[in-house]
Amino acid sequence: MALFTSFKLASIAAGSRFVQDETRLRKERVKQRDGMRIAILDNERDQLRLVTHTATGLGHECHEYMDGALLLQAVEAQRFDLLILHWRLPGIDSPALVKALRRAAGNHLPILFTTHRADAADMAMSLHAGADDFMISPISGAELEARICGLQRRSEPAPHEPQLAFGPYQFLPAWRTVKLNGVRVELRSREYDLALFLFQNTGRLLSREQLYQAIWGADFRALSRSLDTHLSRVRAKLDLRPANGFLLAALRGFGYRLETVSAQEDVQTGPGPISQERPMKANSATTKSYTFVHAPEREMGCGALVRRATLDLKDI
Repeated sequence: MALFTSFKLASIAAGSRFVQDETRLRKERVKQRDGMRIAILDNERDQLRLVTHTATGLGHECHEYMDGALLLQAVEAQRFDLLILHWRLPGIDSPALVKALRRAAGNHLPILFTTHRADAADMAMSLHAGADDFMISPISGAELEARICGLQRRSEPAPHEPQLAFGPYQFLPAWRTVKLNGVRVELRSREYDLALFLFQNTGRLLSREQLYQAIWGADFRALSRSLDTHLSRVRAKLDLRPANGFLLAALRGFGYRLETVSAQEDVQTGPGPISQERPMKANSATTKSYTFVHAPEREMGCGALVRRATLDLKDI
């Protein structure tokens, strides 16, 4: 009897070690893929804690919300890799919220819905609204873990995923993500669009009107400060400087140019936001002269003028 008891205890201990090892290996595999930033929306704190506990245990970073409007603001301002939302919350039109989230973050962002009811109509409505998966409460940690891992695998770019490389910068269109020397850079949606447009037009002088139309498609007069703010953030976040092979140059009164430069060039970017209003000093050692022609009014919204302009890279 004692021998049987010892054997049983040893088997239980071995099984426990096996489960612990499997959990540890699974977490290591998740971390090797890079943890996701997950936003969770629910009006029940117990449910929030369960989801957060499960996801953080897998190496992910979680942000909890109990208000749909606050979640939407966060998605507009930050990058998330997965949204986990409760389908029926008081005072929230879930289909409308999903559509707003899709407009803010694009169709690439996975959305997982949870609900207390096994209602086929709810499931169909959520999937039709744009959800990627659906879970019915009570939710077990193991099932939630499987769903999160599945959505992470689906959202990862395939090995043959088209990528755009510009020196040390790598753009992944499917993820709307930029990497600098292999490290992911946190960009908002507009910042990503602006960065990609600049890199796709490297060496080309872009008017402010062209940038407004390409990124916002709106009346540029109402967005003057917004453009300067976005450009300043893009320059800072992507570390656009000679050491990385690129420099964002501003031409006062006209627009901007993303230039390829050598790390050996004695060129420095000045601190502070980019603005066409900043004065430009003349310095023979760091000044380049450009002649540019405004396109016809029907193309760019300005007169056909030829100007000689001096661009001082030290003041950009």
